[in-house]
Amino acid sequence: MSFWKTKKLAEMTTEEWESLCDNCGKCCLHKLEDEDTGDIYFTSVACKLIDLDTCRCTGYHERTRLVPECLDLKQYNFAEYKWLPATCAYRLLADGEELPAWHPLVSKSPDSVQDAGVSIGSYAMKEADAADDLEDYIIEWLE
Repeated sequence: MSFWKTKKLAEMTTEEWESLCDNCGKCCLHKLEDEDTGDIYFTSVACKLIDLDTCRCTGYHERTRLVPECLDLKQYNFAEYKWLPATCAYRLLADGEELPAWHPLVSKSPDSVQDAGVSIGSYAMKEADAADDLEDYIIEWLE
């Protein structure tokens, strides 16, 4: 049986935890929060550390030092993962859901995320390439 079906997030080894990341890059997009409703809006503007070809962080082990706004998910209560995209394995598992068929752990293919159109690589831009107003870059996903 697959580890993600038998273990809670808090019980996973570091290797298991890290393997849950599908490298879609969505969590590395800048987000805006509506102060009145608490709703989170994703933008197409990505963190300066992301490699848009691989959708992987170029400074992963130092990310919270290099980008103070970057969050280490292990430091948070799993119930707080609602700000993550609905396709995120951490959020799905925290909510008691299954991993999608395109997730690399299920598909056994590292290319399945890009093949399924889930990766941000085709539309995201680095923050240096964006104008000042992030509201101009809000995106919506069909989920």
